[in-house]
Amino acid sequence: MSQIVLQRLTRKFGDAVLEAKAEHGDETAVVEAARLLEMATFLRDDRELAFDMPIDCTAVDYLGQKQPRFEVIWHLYSLKRGHRVRLKVRVDESDPSCPSLVPIWRGMDWHEREAYDMYGIRFLGHPNLKRILMYEEFVGHPLRKDYPIDQRQPLIELRSVKQIPTQRHPVPEQLNRP
Repeated sequence: MSQIVLQRLTRKFGDAVLEAKAEHGDETAVVEAARLLEMATFLRDDRELAFDMPIDCTAVDYLGQKQPRFEVIWHLYSLKRGHRVRLKVRVDESDPSCPSLVPIWRGMDWHEREAYDMYGIRFLGHPNLKRILMYEEFVGHPLRKDYPIDQRQPLIELRSVKQIPTQRHPVPEQLNRP
């Protein structure tokens, strides 16, 4: 059913779709990073496709297996049409960056931040690209295959938690009377 998505992407964007395959209901398009935003906008705005629900974003590290080393992967779903697609962009180790899809789907915000935190992929145009799972002083990206499993992280000062007020909203004066 979702092969319509791959056909429409290939027809509209031609050579910018580097690979397209449909296997067991999984439709995947490997696309050029330079045209990713244009394709994502098309997937969202086209009435026949209507991709209105971003599912997630992650990355894969192919250290020593493939070049370029990384693939960034977005899973999208159409609530109206019931089809899904997986978009992939290949990212080189020397410049691990690609466009952010947050301007198109705000729901990708934390997913892209997680991929940045864990793999070191920079999402260009992301409104708040900073660590989300690891603390700011953490060195490296723990899901990269070359991250040393026994690496000791630098010690940081213990952070104090600010006291949370017991009463968040002041009670109006007349309610305080006995």
